[in-house]
Amino acid sequence: MKNGQNFLKIQAQSDPDFVRRVEESSGQRISFCYQCGNCTASCAFTGDYDFPVNQVMRLVQLGQQDTVLHCRAIWLCGQCQACTVRCPCTIDVARVMATLRFMALEKGCVADKNVKRFAEEFLRSVSIFGRVFESGLLAAYKARSGMLLADVGLAPELFKRGKLSFVPHRIPGRRHVAALVKRFANVP
Repeated sequence: MKNGQNFLKIQAQSDPDFVRRVEESSGQRISFCYQCGNCTASCAFTGDYDFPVNQVMRLVQLGQQDTVLHCRAIWLCGQCQACTVRCPCTIDVARVMATLRFMALEKGCVADKNVKRFAEEFLRSVSIFGRVFESGLLAAYKARSGMLLADVGLAPELFKRGKLSFVPHRIPGRRHVAALVKRFANVP
């Protein structure tokens, strides 16, 4: 929906088996989605998506594999579960989005390499510290994306307000969290 462009791009060729594969991988019945729009209405990132969540679901139903696996929406999903909680069909929409990301990775489809880099750094931070170390995450992401000095002017105010810390928080069970991240890193 960036810049007011909100049009479904239907490919001439569709893959009728795509919805079955996504349902099988995610464990969700996407074919039950009747396009109520609750997922889109509850999503904080809808304005940044190229396709709102309900349209991603519809594209899956229509077998539009290439369009879905190349869209930005599956990479920008924050996995907050707001869409899942509000779905009247009890579809775990966030899980579907995660599954689509995994499928895109398998096929080498990455709509935005920086979003992928951020996701990788996020998981790395969680596996090392047991939770996100925001300052470390931002520094690593900015370095990997080649934008090291972008937004650097915001840092002093964030540190002053206690929103960022120079030192990671110590939490119990770090090793257990790291083991979980490692175990499920390649599972949708």
